[in-house]
Amino acid sequence: MDEAGLHKALERSRALGFLGPGPVSEHIVHGRAMAAALEAVPGRFLDLGSGGGVPGLVLALCWPEAHGTLLDSAARRCSFLRESVEALGMEDHLEVVHDRAERAGHQPELRERFDAVFARSFGHAAVTVECAAGFITVGGALVVSEPPGGGRNWPAEHLRELGLALDGPRVGRRSVVVFRKVASLDQRFPR
Repeated sequence: MDEAGLHKALERSRALGFLGPGPVSEHIVHGRAMAAALEAVPGRFLDLGSGGGVPGLVLALCWPEAHGTLLDSAARRCSFLRESVEALGMEDHLEVVHDRAERAGHQPELRERFDAVFARSFGHAAVTVECAAGFITVGGALVVSEPPGGGRNWPAEHLRELGLALDGPRVGRRSVVVFRKVASLDQRFPR
């Protein structure tokens, strides 16, 4: 996959209403900022609520040796994502899963199997960490994009209950927060 192919896929995403406002190049910069929050390339990553393909498609371009999973609950977005993966020639290391995060996080082939999970515009803080925790292997990371204009409240007690610990914010052009999975997740989560 090349930059031009990624740009074309994201322009199509915007035309379909899956990608928010602003130039496609800014969405690519945002995806790269999320990738830069990690010190090492993950073997497996998951884009939680992949939607229009950011950051998942961008991460796949940054890390062609990693295996990625794009998870989304909407059939129409998953169809777009599958077509984009095929058009970009990434079928060998990028898959699309159509399911709700709450349910997929309990599937044995997905539960606590990813070195890194990425969430951009997924949901409220508590929902994001609870859904993501089901996918992250112990020792892995959760990278969450903060909304423009400020950070969210990450309740420490809820994080501990999910086996997560705040690793810290990463501030650059885009602000992200990184969590580390320090303990296995209780089977009752995600709810």
